[in-house]
Amino acid sequence: MKIEYDDEKFFGQYAQMSRSREGLSGAGEWHQLKKLFPDVCGKKVLDLGCGYGWHCGYAVEQGADQVLGIDISERMIREAEKRNADAGIIYRVCGIEEYDYPQDTWDCVISNLALHYILDLEKIYRKVYRTLKPGGTFLFNIEHPVFTAAPGQDWVRDESGTPLYWPVDDYFHAGERKTHFLGCEVTKQHHTLTQILGGMLMCGFVLEAVEEAHPSEEMMRLPEMKDEMRRPMMLLVKARKPE
Repeated sequence: MKIEYDDEKFFGQYAQMSRSREGLSGAGEWHQLKKLFPDVCGKKVLDLGCGYGWHCGYAVEQGADQVLGIDISERMIREAEKRNADAGIIYRVCGIEEYDYPQDTWDCVISNLALHYILDLEKIYRKVYRTLKPGGTFLFNIEHPVFTAAPGQDWVRDESGTPLYWPVDDYFHAGERKTHFLGCEVTKQHHTLTQILGGMLMCGFVLEAVEEAHPSEEMMRLPEMKDEMRRPMMLLVKARKPE
């Protein structure tokens, strides 16, 4: 399996992104995701696709008793161990699909910008449901289906390069999308809104919040952020396993 995030060129470009350099404060969705974070004081937290470990570090800061961050990328895990090391955090090189999801183990499962690499979302939902304790929270951020639908996943531009509109095409044909991101070809999986939200309901989750990510007022001061109000890029979902 090709792991784009272990590609040296790709990883070097990823390291230059504001969310890589500045952490959570540099992530455009954090001002919304932070408000959805449950109380994790004294709790056990699992991070699926932990990347640099920013959310693992935040969970510990909020008093989490035990945190496990998994990521299929060895480079990401090495970076997490450097940037967000803590006695309360364990990092493991492991794919989201390969983790064993022990039953009734975690109080909170989080995942940020990783589930759009998963083909069978419902399968992962069922595993997360199993591994959560009764009353536990599943909080995730996934690329919005409006963003992932068209194969190119980019603006249609005029001759000068100015974005004209964001195409939505092949929406109901879920599955693989090959896109260009940070100078590399990256394979993602497109899921419809019905699959993302309806799949959770089918697996027994109770939806508590659904938000489309948008830039904060502070970030709107940046010229490049004006186009982010023209189409949704991310979808934030908070759900609960019933008691």
